Amino acid sequence: MRLYATVAAGGFRRHATYRVATAAGVFTNTVFGFILSYTYIALWDARPSLGGYTMSDALAYVWIGQALITVCGLMGGGFEDELIERIRTGDIAVDLYRPADLQTWWFSANLGRSAYQLLGRGVLPMVFGALAFDLTLPSSPWTWLAFLGSVALGSIVSFAVWYLVAMSAFWLLDGQGVVQVAWLGGLFFSGMLLPLAVFPGTLGEVARVLPWASLLQVPADVYLGRYEGWALLGAFGFQACWALVLLAAGRVAQAAATRKVVVQGG
Repeated sequence: MRLYATVAAGGFRRHATYRVATAAGVFTNTVFGFILSYTYIALWDARPSLGGYTMSDALAYVWIGQALITVCGLMGGGFEDELIERIRTGDIAVDLYRPADLQTWWFSANLGRSAYQLLGRGVLPMVFGALAFDLTLPSSPWTWLAFLGSVALGSIVSFAVWYLVAMSAFWLLDGQGVVQVAWLGGLFFSGMLLPLAVFPGTLGEVARVLPWASLLQVPADVYLGRYEGWALLGAFGFQACWALVLLAAGRVAQAAATRKVVVQGG
């Protein structure tokens, strides 16, 4: 366990090194937060209580999305490109010779990355949003704790999704097509563009049971107090089940891939 704790700490320090990139990310998230906020204001002015959200809820949802976009990997896990490149070039062989499990190694590194992104790019956009708009804020410290727990589970689901995406490179050699499909899926089905509660009919029902709902929709609803008591435990259970299923799928894909490693060009 000490090895993986060291890897997680290294992942945190690695991303903390790029302070200018972090500042640029905070600026970008804040700008998009303002753009989406005014879009939501126009939409909720025309349709008050759309999806069961008040205007303040909807605006809080916008800024939660901007805070979690890198924490929960809504548009990319932040590690899959590097892992895909290592598979393509054959450097993955070095990783497989390490006295450490491949999936757990990358999970630990991603854990450190997510922790840094929460502090580095998650807090400030929420602060800017709260200063500029009337956002719904949790009234209880327990809600904040539940929200952080949901974010942690969302980050695990995100890792599991993107690890599976990276594993596809063992067979495809170039996994960028799968990355693009997963990117679009994360953008749409996480609720990044609109809350999934707004989606109509069958589309909404399907979207709410897909794993991407764990990345933003569930944490946002926990923050907004839409889950209480057993419903809150059900929300955590939904995220935990997807995390276990996808991590197990990643384990199976890894085992199948490493039985016969195909390296492009050698």
